Amino acid sequence: MADNWGAPSGNSDVVDGNSTASVTFAPVIQVIPQPAEGWTNPTAYDYTDNAPDNWDGNATVYEFDGDTGDLGPEHPELERQLFGEPSTITSGHGIDFSAITKIDVFQEGPVRVMPIQKFEDAGLHPAMAKNIALAKYTVPTPIQKYCIPAIRAGHDLIAIAQTGSGKTAAYIVPILDKLMGKAKKLAAPRPDPTRYRPGIDPPMRAEPLVLIVCPSRELAIQIFNEARKFCYRSMLRPGIVYGGGPVPDQIASLQKGCDVLIGTAGRLCDFMKRPDVLTLRRLRFMVFDEADEWLHDDWATEFAQIMSGGEDGKIQYMFFSATFPKNLRDVAKEHLKTSHVRIRVGRAGSSHGNIKQNIVMVDSALKKTALFDLLMSLPPTRTIIFANSRRAVDEIDDFLFNKGVPCTGLHGDRTQKEREASMRAFRAGTSPVLIASAGVAGRGIDVRNVMHVVNYDLPTMEHGGIEEYTHRIGRTGRIGHRGLATSFFTERDEPMASVLTRTLQETNQDIPDFLEQYKVGDGRKLQFEADSDFEEEEEECGTVEEASPEEATTDANNNGP
Repeated sequence: MADNWGAPSGNSDVVDGNSTASVTFAPVIQVIPQPAEGWTNPTAYDYTDNAPDNWDGNATVYEFDGDTGDLGPEHPELERQLFGEPSTITSGHGIDFSAITKIDVFQEGPVRVMPIQKFEDAGLHPAMAKNIALAKYTVPTPIQKYCIPAIRAGHDLIAIAQTGSGKTAAYIVPILDKLMGKAKKLAAPRPDPTRYRPGIDPPMRAEPLVLIVCPSRELAIQIFNEARKFCYRSMLRPGIVYGGGPVPDQIASLQKGCDVLIGTAGRLCDFMKRPDVLTLRRLRFMVFDEADEWLHDDWATEFAQIMSGGEDGKIQYMFFSATFPKNLRDVAKEHLKTSHVRIRVGRAGSSHGNIKQNIVMVDSALKKTALFDLLMSLPPTRTIIFANSRRAVDEIDDFLFNKGVPCTGLHGDRTQKEREASMRAFRAGTSPVLIASAGVAGRGIDVRNVMHVVNYDLPTMEHGGIEEYTHRIGRTGRIGHRGLATSFFTERDEPMASVLTRTLQETNQDIPDFLEQYKVGDGRKLQFEADSDFEEEEEECGTVEEASPEEATTDANNNGP
């Protein structure tokens, strides 16, 4: 946010020769502008907050030694922290599942699984069933209907589903459910959490049973918080390692025991080189979230190191993604069992009709003004604004903050503490407008009630193209909710025009006049590059089974995860 740094006060002395100089600076004063009409007061980031424990990775986890059985006692205070107050249970009002439930679900390959229709049909451990209820999940989404039985049956899995479809719960729930009641047999030795004295008692090496790998720190923290919920009252202890966070704190947490490890590439690979801190020899489940991002050439070295960490034949592999590029298909052929399951919800890389997409022609020189006018033309609501560069994020952040909009910025050049503070402020609503670079917040981030996404810059074809566009707008319209996505279109975005128009047509969006020339005429099939991937796969593995309408039906009066 805008910072008004102090300037020299004027009382400085310089003497020629053996000169001495003293400069007195005025105190730093942060000028907080008046709030824009309808918005709450802007809040500046507190750069003096150096609290050592103020890290999202240090969040409290349930700890239970297992001496009294497999299921620990309830902890009301922690339960409220993890799941919220019981009175906040949603009634389903305003949630529209119709667009999601009409999406076709395909099972591809030789293995078929029978989908569940209700969580009660899945045969879940009582502790997991209770945690699902506490999380206010009442009806499984299409991807969850298929993934839960596939994972519980022991199959390797590739799951392709749209953003906002509930992929995280689709793997966390069945994985943890399979381990509940087995932690004593499978888990590594660990200290008694009620008696452990850090720095005094001998440290223990972390030997997780589950590894979840994701491409961004923000997504790792989000998944860690989900794991904290679903491990509640079990012996399973979640942990997290991610770049930018304090190494000593992360090591200390691992030394107390870790069964479910969530990690980002650099920090995870660093810890894997320290066998006294971490080993994957007990690993039973490995999940790659946002797998298409992980398989870019930039991640090749880290990916190979992580894949080599466990013992072949003992690990159940899972890849979750919204798109299915060739490199992901190649990995499936190389690492997954021949009998693996592949589930696809809708077209790979597609969006869904719950998101209203508006494309607006804007003069490049007037984009900031157009952005402010857009925000003022709508009721104040939680909004994410995407820009293509870190510099643009800072400029927009300053501009809106000085206009009285309660905003916060997020990009890779911010310190990790600043990034976590921005996400906390955004989630809490104290800064309901988040300006972000796509590399940090474009994938996987799930914040409740994000009603508007703005592409201040559309992604270029060289950097993500229409797939990146789909990931970005998927930050709204999550799990049955409706959302709005507005994208500024300039002359520079001409290469995106054709595929963007087809994407709008696919979900029956309004086509602006300046894109009319790119429309596919009536009766012609909409073609996307990713479609050829599946045509090739269908030829290799035979028929593709489409879910029946009954299997794709979700009760629109209930709230999904």
